[in-house]
Amino acid sequence: MAIRRKTALIVVGIAALLLLALILASPALIQVDRYKPQVISFLQEKTGKQVEIGRLSLTFFPLSIHIDDFGVKNPPIFPHGYIVQVARIDGELGLVALLRRQVVIKSLVLEDPVLNMTSDPDGPWNFENPQAQASQNAFPLGVISSVQIRRGQLVASNLLPSDAAGPIFFEAHDISCDLQQVNLMGIINPSSSSTDGQGTVKAGLLRFGAVEAKNLESNLRLEARHVFFTGVKAEVYGGSAAGDLTFDLLGKNVNFKTTLRLNGVNVAQLLAAFPNGGGKMTGKMEGEVKLAGEIAHSLRPLAGMHGAGHVTVRNGQVPSLKLNANLMKLAHFNDLGPAKNDPSAFNLITTDLELDNQRISSRVIDIDGYGVDVDGSGSVSVSGSDELNYRGLAEITTKEGFLTNTVARLSGATLKDGKLQFPFRIVGTINSPVFSKGKGDKDVDAVEKPR
Repeated sequence: MAIRRKTALIVVGIAALLLLALILASPALIQVDRYKPQVISFLQEKTGKQVEIGRLSLTFFPLSIHIDDFGVKNPPIFPHGYIVQVARIDGELGLVALLRRQVVIKSLVLEDPVLNMTSDPDGPWNFENPQAQASQNAFPLGVISSVQIRRGQLVASNLLPSDAAGPIFFEAHDISCDLQQVNLMGIINPSSSSTDGQGTVKAGLLRFGAVEAKNLESNLRLEARHVFFTGVKAEVYGGSAAGDLTFDLLGKNVNFKTTLRLNGVNVAQLLAAFPNGGGKMTGKMEGEVKLAGEIAHSLRPLAGMHGAGHVTVRNGQVPSLKLNANLMKLAHFNDLGPAKNDPSAFNLITTDLELDNQRISSRVIDIDGYGVDVDGSGSVSVSGSDELNYRGLAEITTKEGFLTNTVARLSGATLKDGKLQFPFRIVGTINSPVFSKGKGDKDVDAVEKPR
């Protein structure tokens, strides 16, 4: 009996080793890569787009399919290029479902993916599948429990009305993302009304229009042609930003809205990101802004942006204005103690902002300068002309002697609490402002333009 038991154990052990060896060797024996043409044909039929696959392989523990050098090309109405390219995709499969001849992907890991989202002027996106409108089950793929993205890149742009490629309006680099309950069918189906995934995202670099942010962290939700970034935290031009950003992809033009709280932002660096913005102003900015708009199929896709906010800028300069020096000329004297030391500097600017029709307007501007305080209002064009239209009341904070006060009052100033006040106006452009005394359009006594 003992010999028989030993023999049986040996037989079972050998069988187990053979089974283990078979399992370990089965990926090589199966050689799923030989089915690559059939897989490509199936994907092209279901997506309506040209698909590329470099290599297919299969592993166990867990049962997983591996795809190297995966790519999906743009449909014919879009410029030549790829919608998505992924260096490697690892997908864990459901074994029980596979035995029932069903494909269930439990999780996906995408290494070095590059996603290029492009919108046509007539409405469709390059990643959409028109066939999905006709058949909800055209692509038999269920919700994926977990999707991870490593070292990703995303670029979004619009085509121009001529169908030529337009400028990029949104991009993110060095993306790492953890999403749950991802519905790929909902993403490629333009008529889907489902929640297509949610989770967290990080990006080393993000650009929206000309504005750049680094080391972004956010919650992410994909829902019925909407993308929600909530709880955003990012580094912005030496300071920080926190808030929310939403994109609506339902219409022919993308709509967006955002609310941001800013702190310690370097104004010089921020302005330098815009054309002709360098050298216009310095200081550190804080405050809150709300922006929204439609992203047009044009060379200036964000020209229709509008919004409002309230900001404070501390300890800066506006070199082109030389506010103190020009106000002193209007008052007809040159030496007023602190006012002459740094004619372009200010201690504090607090103002409301309203952006509409490519113009920034402010109803209340409070400037605490060095020797001169200003209360004003006005607007500046951001369409490229940089046209100025401001008016205000300047107060010279140091009390002057009888002679100086008399001369100043003769030139149009008033005296309040022993301090001189006088109205002024600024027109011209940011680079070449023109100061004049008074509030009306007919006021003259202009100060020469700064050189």
